[in-house]
Amino acid sequence: MKYEITIYGNPVLRKKAIPVEKIDDSIKQLAKDMLDAMYRSNGLGLAAEQVGRTEAICIVDLPVSLDVDEVTKKRVNPGIKMPIIMCNPVITKMEGEQIGQEGCLSFPEIFVTIKRAATIGVKFMNMAGKNEILEVSGLLARTVQHEFDHLNGILLVNRMSTVQKLSVAGKLKKLKKMNKA
Repeated sequence: MKYEITIYGNPVLRKKAIPVEKIDDSIKQLAKDMLDAMYRSNGLGLAAEQVGRTEAICIVDLPVSLDVDEVTKKRVNPGIKMPIIMCNPVITKMEGEQIGQEGCLSFPEIFVTIKRAATIGVKFMNMAGKNEILEVSGLLARTVQHEFDHLNGILLVNRMSTVQKLSVAGKLKKLKKMNKA
């Protein structure tokens, strides 16, 4: 199925995801369709709520060119194979701090500075139905945390400071008005 990105104002974005019981053909197809929607929108990650679904599944595909330390110019997460498809993800550890620009496909043309953990551990069920644990850092950690938020009904707007909300208030109001479902 060809999915469109769900935009801020649609109530599905506030729903808490429902755990995936087992990996079957419908979940595999959903993951494939989500990847297609994310690639068409030039995103780095996507959660099921962002295509109007409520399964606890999110995907991340960070290009190698974006997984580089600014100082050392070396890969931050060299052993991680993309894309990562996660069912029922749980963040098991959070270390350090990073502050950086974040955008969201559900908030087109809005970018704000957000504080996140620098390194995280994430446990999830992969497409083979096996539990997997990854430790990721940098932009990949930021992206996983962002998609994990979506699965819990937490949106970019919830992470913004009051000043940030005021600075994008007009855009938020317009999105909400245009996209109520």
